[in-house]
Amino acid sequence: MTKAEKTRQFIIEKSAPIFNTRGVAATAMSDIMEATKLSKGSLYVHFDNKDVLACAAVDHNMEIVVRKVTAALAQHTNARDKLFAYIDVFSDPMHSPAFGGCPIMNFGLEADDTNTAIRGKANEAIEVNQQLIADLIKTGIKEGTFKPDWSYKEFAIMMFAMIEGGVMIGRIAGNNNKMKIINRNLKQMINQQAV
Repeated sequence: MTKAEKTRQFIIEKSAPIFNTRGVAATAMSDIMEATKLSKGSLYVHFDNKDVLACAAVDHNMEIVVRKVTAALAQHTNARDKLFAYIDVFSDPMHSPAFGGCPIMNFGLEADDTNTAIRGKANEAIEVNQQLIADLIKTGIKEGTFKPDWSYKEFAIMMFAMIEGGVMIGRIAGNNNKMKIINRNLKQMINQQAV
């Protein structure tokens, strides 16, 4: 990595939690300057404007979540345990995989009417997560772990929506009580599809 690439990565890493916590609109370049201890000119050497930096920060926050999900799934060999591990990654909304909460929710809700680039990134992350869940179930069906008639694509959409909803409810309530109910019920639904 060149010095310029290291500086760019440093700026992204320092700004990502700020954007995820405050949102794109409420984050000023002065906030990034304070966090990085770099001048505005130095920031603009690496990023044309705040929107370009915000998109990089979105990608970084999403990647943090992907790494944590990937690491959790890698600890298991069968589809059922991988699905449970996926659920467990998001079991504590107060301690999200990315600092400041779920980046899909945070950026998606803010950008739905204001920023098509970030909205697109959030939508892509939703699709990728739903496909991951569906692929895990499909693998489980092929392995003989799950019933062959399971409508796994529909379940993947529902499971993802329940988790995201649980994250939102938990963060607003300031506790994990309702997420525990969601997680327990999702695991029961998965167990009901076991062969």
